Amino acid sequence: MWRGVPRWARVCTILGIVMVVLSGSVLVASRALVARYEGSVGKADLFGDQAAGASEKKSDIKGPLNILLVGVDPRTATARPLADSIMILNIPASMDRGYLFSLPRDLRVDIPAFPKADYSGGRDRLNAAMSHGSDVPGQNPSTAQGFELLAMTVQQVTGIKRFDAGVIINFSGFKKIVDAMGGVDMYIERDVKSEHVQPDGTPRQLRPGGGGYLGPQAQYKKGNAHLNGWQALDYVRQRYPRNGVPDGDYGRQRHQQQFVKAMASQAFSADVVTNPVKLDRVLRAAGKSLVFNGRGNSVVDFGLALKDMRPAAIETIKLPADSIGTGSAYRGEQLLEPAEDFFAALRTGQVDAFLLEHPDFKQETK
Repeated sequence: MWRGVPRWARVCTILGIVMVVLSGSVLVASRALVARYEGSVGKADLFGDQAAGASEKKSDIKGPLNILLVGVDPRTATARPLADSIMILNIPASMDRGYLFSLPRDLRVDIPAFPKADYSGGRDRLNAAMSHGSDVPGQNPSTAQGFELLAMTVQQVTGIKRFDAGVIINFSGFKKIVDAMGGVDMYIERDVKSEHVQPDGTPRQLRPGGGGYLGPQAQYKKGNAHLNGWQALDYVRQRYPRNGVPDGDYGRQRHQQQFVKAMASQAFSADVVTNPVKLDRVLRAAGKSLVFNGRGNSVVDFGLALKDMRPAAIETIKLPADSIGTGSAYRGEQLLEPAEDFFAALRTGQVDAFLLEHPDFKQETK
């Protein structure tokens, strides 16, 4: 239940950030696009502000900022949601760069009591906070309400006093973003076969009795390639040596990073930015994949505030962590001591100095 969530979820989360930043950098001169994009983005009370009667709109968004981004893969309306990807974007006072890091879904944490969901609190894995907080008596679970408890838990873990914005990202919508761009051009570093789908994108048949799949496999040949939505997301899921990824999960992470760079480059290309029809299509597809709460400020307000920042200026951070137990005795993940030093640097605006002393915290992108 708690394990096996695809790690490519992180890719979609980062792509969500790209689309928020893109909205500001290209919408400055287009009121029509602003209105349509703003109208397509989902809105919800993710921090309990409305219940508290708060209206915290700022006329001028200034750093430092902390934005909580949570990726979900919707299952059914009656199933309690799980946070598949939990990431924080820290933007310093200069507003020209950012630091992005993820917290392990399986991180063992103390989840605070949450009366709204009749939850008394307890120790569990971090992604369970959204599930525990989502309970609404007599109604289907509320992902937005679950986000509120997750945000409280993350603040407790990191020492961040307040998030300036929150984003829920629906992974299933990102295929539509890739297709709205007309596909993505990227370099395939080696021949790879799909574990999951056939050449036409339909699922492969499960082997009777378990133990894998049957049928022809989608293939991605070494060299420059143009991938549509399902192909791109299928490619970055592959991680088995039998499918052409000899370095396993390390190879998968590298392919994900290559995909994000290709998407970011294409999102800011003249083919998208100067094509009103395609730009409108891309932004609306992005909007339908996001639920945003800016504590009184809109997604476009934030996009405009970050209009000078580009995805290349976002440094991805790798927090040191280790598993608690192995095999059947696995109980989750724990952060190692240097992570608390990073959180302290984050709270005091000293991340640059911290990274000079701890270059191993920078995520490799090659």
